Amino acid sequence: MTDEWCGWREATRTALYGDEGFYRRPEGPAGHFRTSVHASGLFASAVARLLVRTARELGSGTVDLVDVGAGRGELLTGVLAALPAEDPSLAVRAYAVELAPRPPGLDPAVTWCSGVPSGVRGLLFANEWLDNVPAEVAEADADGVVRRVLVRRSDGAERLGGPVTGEDARWLERWWPLTRPGERAEIGRPRDEAW
Repeated sequence: MTDEWCGWREATRTALYGDEGFYRRPEGPAGHFRTSVHASGLFASAVARLLVRTARELGSGTVDLVDVGAGRGELLTGVLAALPAEDPSLAVRAYAVELAPRPPGLDPAVTWCSGVPSGVRGLLFANEWLDNVPAEVAEADADGVVRRVLVRRSDGAERLGGPVTGEDARWLERWWPLTRPGERAEIGRPRDEAW
């Protein structure tokens, strides 16, 4: 146990993607909740149809499909399985972008990588990703000064840290101004940059 304090962005990153983080545990997210990817094959079939349309628009018989935040590769596996019914001649290079290790038994046609590959020509899909980009939390103190909210690693207790400055302050002023003491906001600049 430690009394070390950090910002919410770091705490969230550790909780989600650290060595013992949520997305790196053996059961993965599917052990806790279901998303459209896990609910049925309908979603993968819809993405397969979109991929075929994308290939036609590009005028290509070969297309890339990149799933950012691919989890265990369920969406890519489903799309690859659905493609023959949509266009059996379409060649697909499938990329799973994920920080967690490649799951055993994943279709060898799926390339596992930690970042978006360069030169992608096709469809980049990020259905489960953007909402998991960690962000800092800010709160207006009793004097109206907007400060970072810090969290203690050992027990999750919070306290206010230093004032929010620079690009983060400008982002808050533009997109989520805090006007009353006690008001909180996520500083969404990392999500904007990721997007």
